[in-house]
Amino acid sequence: MESVSPAFRVQESTAVGVSPVLGDVEAFVRRYVSFPDLDSCTATILWIAHAHLLEAFETTPRIAFLSTEPGSGKSRALEVVSALVPRPMMASDASVAVLYHMTSKGRDRPTICYDEVDTVFGQRVSPEAEDLRRLLNSGHRRGASVYRMDGVGANMMPREFPVFAAVALAGLGNVPDTITTRSVVVRMRRRAPNEHVQPWRERDARPEADLLRASLEEWTETIFRLVDGARPDLPPIVTDRPADVWEPLIAVADAAGGEWPERARTAAVNLLESTESRVSVGIQLLRDVRTILGEQERMSSVQLVTELLDLQDAPWSDLAGKEFTVNDLSRWLRKYEIRPRSIRFGAQQQGVQRGYYRADFADAFARYLPPEAAEVATETAPPPEVPPVELF
Repeated sequence: MESVSPAFRVQESTAVGVSPVLGDVEAFVRRYVSFPDLDSCTATILWIAHAHLLEAFETTPRIAFLSTEPGSGKSRALEVVSALVPRPMMASDASVAVLYHMTSKGRDRPTICYDEVDTVFGQRVSPEAEDLRRLLNSGHRRGASVYRMDGVGANMMPREFPVFAAVALAGLGNVPDTITTRSVVVRMRRRAPNEHVQPWRERDARPEADLLRASLEEWTETIFRLVDGARPDLPPIVTDRPADVWEPLIAVADAAGGEWPERARTAAVNLLESTESRVSVGIQLLRDVRTILGEQERMSSVQLVTELLDLQDAPWSDLAGKEFTVNDLSRWLRKYEIRPRSIRFGAQQQGVQRGYYRADFADAFARYLPPEAAEVATETAPPPEVPPVELF
């Protein structure tokens, strides 16, 4: 009997509706992948189906299997997904130029599966990383193109490369925020002792995967008219960019019927709330700086970094494997248009050091951080009572 992860014991899949194919796909995927929760599994199944219906949608969400530690099953999830999507291309060793050519093939474009994407988006921003980021960001929406010189020698000519394509990613840590906001993010984790999956042997799994992929192709052809241009009802939390991400997946779920519409909307809400609860490094830095400054009018860069490093349960003493520095502080704050300046410190204000005034942060604090308790109390306090005026 197949061992089932505790996350699935409450609600087993009973996919019914137009076709049982989504249930069959789920059973296959769960055999080899231990998902962190049912919502992540639901999103993955719907993403696989949406890849077969790409021509029906205005946007295509990326799916990103990310983990904090190696050995968490992210690459395995990518391998299993690649066995079920149309024209999979394992692109980890492909140059961005190759991807431009591949995504410009129209209906014959591949589904790009990119493992170890963390090795591209490291601390150092390389031209290759920036090109890949632009391709992933732009290719999220139909009609997007990039323009590059193409050819050899004197035959070089400007060329338009359409980059709309389905993309699945896997990597350690995080990818740039501009990518995660266009993605369904699945936070993989190492299996607990009581969570078991079958070993993935592609030569053994391939025959069943091929049959399932054929079934998906057949089923998605029958529902194409239902999802083409569909605008499904979305939960209130799913607006703006998240709506671009989830609309195709929920459209597939509505076409499938049965439990899938409810599962899709529940997954959208839960995964979005989980993503929004993860604070970016920049927001964490602004929060901690506000705490450290308190009511102080100014502080030197050196003192600010020293106090950041002393904070308990903060990432600054080991951020990306190294200690946070004054240069790191300047680089991160520059993203919020906050720059250090020469300020006089000391009793007689005779010593000049690089630092910041609290007022320098006012705009960023107001835009990116929730109001402090004192500010909320001031804003919500009722106006003072005005004594009545006696008329004579």
